[in-house]
Amino acid sequence: MTEMTDWKNGARGHKFIASFSGGKDSVLALYKAMKVGEAVGLIVMLEEEGKRSRSHGMPPELIRAQAESIGLPVYTAAASWTDYETIFMGLLERAKNQGAEVLVTGDLDVPAHGCWHDRVTANAGLKLGMPLWEMNHLEVVQEFINLGFVTIIVTVNLSLGMREDDLGRMLTHEYVKELEARGIDPCGEGGEFHTTVIDGPIFKNPIPVRRCEIVKNGTYAFLPLELERNSNGGSSHQGE
Repeated sequence: MTEMTDWKNGARGHKFIASFSGGKDSVLALYKAMKVGEAVGLIVMLEEEGKRSRSHGMPPELIRAQAESIGLPVYTAAASWTDYETIFMGLLERAKNQGAEVLVTGDLDVPAHGCWHDRVTANAGLKLGMPLWEMNHLEVVQEFINLGFVTIIVTVNLSLGMREDDLGRMLTHEYVKELEARGIDPCGEGGEFHTTVIDGPIFKNPIPVRRCEIVKNGTYAFLPLELERNSNGGSSHQGE
């Protein structure tokens, strides 16, 4: 199926912009794409107020610290769900003007037909790259860990088998086995959990974070992370 080949290898030999959540799937997809293509930046969509990322609820300064450690600029904008697509398209246009030919995403299970990213990239005159598309979920997590990436569980859905004490845990092979034994998808593709990546082979420096007080909202529990600051009030992140 040529469509699958195109999606999985879409970044090969091309300049690309990557849709970035700061979590494990988007980071692994970025890593794979950087092996075969040239990244020109990261796209991060924020909630309406611009204080948190829409996908993982991360503060913009933490996302910037990740991007600076990776060595890429961030294309970011705040949007409601109503104008999300229009604003996202605007960011794609900006990236295209900077040489991007492909949008890379960390999606695993999107349908072969009717994919939202496929439609918006076509409208923007870009191609689509999804290095993780249709990969086995366990293999994705195992590869991520084996490569040396470090990530923290920051959001859990308490109605899907996750617990409050899962917050703050690092993804390790042992923990993945525990999740599977509890009947939980090791990738969290059913919305069971979200992660924030703080170190790995594409990071020049680890991201120093401070763990804040756990927040609950309905069936969800969140562990907010803040960029750790030194005694002078500045970030202790060396890449800034």
